Amino acid sequence: MTRQWADDWRAGYGVIQRDPETVVRVDAMAERLVRRGLWPDADAVYRVLAAADRLTRAAMWLVVHMTYARRVDLSGSPLPAEAFKANPEGHTGGSLNMTPAFVGYLTANVLSGTTRSWVMGQGHCVAAVEAINALTGDVSAAQRGRYDRSETGLSQLAADFYSYGVRPDGRPAPPLGSHAGATTAGAVSEGGYLGFAELQYIHMPLRGESLVAFLSDGAFEEQRGSDWSPRWWRAEDSGLATPVMILNGRRIEGRTEIEQEGGATWLERHLTLSGFDPVVIDGHDPAAYAWAVLDAEERLKRFTADPNRRYPAPLPYVIARAVKGFGFPGAGTNRAHNLPLEGNPSTDPAARAEFNEAAGALMVRKRELDAAVAVLKTHDLQHRPLESRHPAATRHPPAPRQPAPAWAAEAASPMDALDGWFAAFVAANPQLRPRVGNPDELRSNHMSRTLDQLKHRVNRPEAGAAEAVDGAVITALNEEAVAGGALGNKGGLSLIVSYEAFAVKMLGALRQEIVFARRQREIGEPPGWISIPLIATSHTWENSKNEQSHQDPTLSEALLGEMSDTARVLFPLDANSAVAALSAVYGTRGQLACLVVPKRTTPALLNGPAARAFAAQGWAHLAGAPADADVQIVAIGAYQALEALWARDRLQARGRRVCVTAVLEPGRLRVPRDTHEAAVALADVEMAAAFPRELPRVLVTHTRPEPLQGLLRRLDGGPERMTGLGYIGHGGTFDVFGMLFANRCTWAHIVAAAAQVTKAAPTDVLDGPELSALAGKTNPRVLDTGPD
Repeated sequence: MTRQWADDWRAGYGVIQRDPETVVRVDAMAERLVRRGLWPDADAVYRVLAAADRLTRAAMWLVVHMTYARRVDLSGSPLPAEAFKANPEGHTGGSLNMTPAFVGYLTANVLSGTTRSWVMGQGHCVAAVEAINALTGDVSAAQRGRYDRSETGLSQLAADFYSYGVRPDGRPAPPLGSHAGATTAGAVSEGGYLGFAELQYIHMPLRGESLVAFLSDGAFEEQRGSDWSPRWWRAEDSGLATPVMILNGRRIEGRTEIEQEGGATWLERHLTLSGFDPVVIDGHDPAAYAWAVLDAEERLKRFTADPNRRYPAPLPYVIARAVKGFGFPGAGTNRAHNLPLEGNPSTDPAARAEFNEAAGALMVRKRELDAAVAVLKTHDLQHRPLESRHPAATRHPPAPRQPAPAWAAEAASPMDALDGWFAAFVAANPQLRPRVGNPDELRSNHMSRTLDQLKHRVNRPEAGAAEAVDGAVITALNEEAVAGGALGNKGGLSLIVSYEAFAVKMLGALRQEIVFARRQREIGEPPGWISIPLIATSHTWENSKNEQSHQDPTLSEALLGEMSDTARVLFPLDANSAVAALSAVYGTRGQLACLVVPKRTTPALLNGPAARAFAAQGWAHLAGAPADADVQIVAIGAYQALEALWARDRLQARGRRVCVTAVLEPGRLRVPRDTHEAAVALADVEMAAAFPRELPRVLVTHTRPEPLQGLLRRLDGGPERMTGLGYIGHGGTFDVFGMLFANRCTWAHIVAAAAQVTKAAPTDVLDGPELSALAGKTNPRVLDTGPD
């Protein structure tokens, strides 16, 4: 048996040198792979590993060109000054560290004959992934024909990186960004918000799948909750997950907290206490990564095969020690983060010489690289998908079956109605794994049936509690962590339930998902996962008992700023419209939807068919018609609709004709900002009929009035003809009426506003005691029972 490749691999390959521990581990791995019949002999395994060395070094060479150069030269000749970028950019050090890690992931796939999913938390290291994809030919549809292994294709990749090109329609010109994006083959997350991949990865793989999560030691400081992964993983409903932290010890301007506390030794102790089973590897060697992925899965499989297993599982965790920017000048310094050279090669001869010398040491001749890539391109032979088509990147679960709603005929809690429908929805779809993200208040938020059916996921259930080892409710007093449980579950059915005020903490995680999904739509590859609702309840107006920290509509206001075709914000009025809205959301794909829902009992304003129409259209006339009205009251929110109807009663009694119109989804009434948003926006002719521009109008909204007045410019006839009421930042320990009065949103305030826009005297529509209360002179409780 020849040992040519084994000897070649052990000798190292330029900057890639063999750590003795890695050699021992890889030797054992090669024997195991041969023994299991996956490879004919050990030397065939080492041939793959040697090919991985060549791809790694070539990709590192390409990464530094992407930062500094406008083109590459496959002859190996030094680049002249004019070949360099005038203003280089790159996150170079992290990308250099990510290169052997990603090649190691590819190598593990080759050695095992399995295509694993991957997610990268440090999205700014995208140059590593793009370089490797271009060299292997596994590029996205948007990049195909533009980037390949030719000198022209690689030069185009280098030139496009941070080129800042913009198309006439205002979108990026090159299919390449500063972070992982929709055009990055196989990417499922931008990774621009550090720490969120850490919260999601454990919930991503379905049973029978495998996933590798690349994490950064800088992000370790960013989010609480990543060390809870062993609490959530279950062999019964989860695939294999291998977290890989690239431990280079540096943030942008200094050392990480891990490094300051003691580096890998400290991290091992910390992870062990959190329930992980950590292992340290050489983070400069792709073979070490490949071994670590296969070894981690072996350990987890042994746990899974044990009939007496007890949770939490000792979840493998790979710590890859590395020098930031390894393989290039400036390694291990703060400069390595972005621009590791001390000067600019386009203007500085010394920096240019340093670049050419270092890049020359990394270069792999084309013939040798072509041969290496051929060794690693085993997809057809092994009957497996390309890495760009890994399971997490191609999510498209079957359409869920929707149970018929039990429509309410009388007053009911909208949250109770949602609870009953969602529990039936999950039961009707046993093929879809459920995940409910819950920051501790599910029963208080009227989701008792869901909780009793799905139960809190815990390792040691408490007797008599709604807890189970296989529970599907991910509960922790950390909004970001529990949102990650739902957002990571794109192969199943997900739901997030939170207090409105505290759901604001989820905003960064939600926005990362929204932006990525929107970019996918823009390039014609819309995401296929079932849309994910966030129910914001115990909300601003009914959480009046709990001081102003609990009274905050910021979340819905912020989400209304995002593109309405991907980020939806809905304000149901009652039990029936809440169920209709949730059902409609689950009938779509690739959207994040925030439903602001009361949990207290509210009157039944819409029957079942009307609620369905409300959800489909986004608005409904609750009383009157605009063609016959002197004034239109536009209500956004359940309590606002009730006050608006009371206001109508008074105005009608005083001889005014009033139309009350409820808006479920304000984003559909906005001026569309592009063609995607125009596809979901109300047409001009419909707007003109439902909201005649010349009609005086009062807007009363769950949110602060100013953002909604800006959003609803199509309704606004100017300050003389439209005024807005809503949350104005007043709060305290109140009841619902107290909150409405403090924020000038009672029926009487609406009546006064209607008088203003219709140029009527307030005394024509309000009595003396009512006006005195509005003026702050007498007890406001005179308004509490509504108009006479």
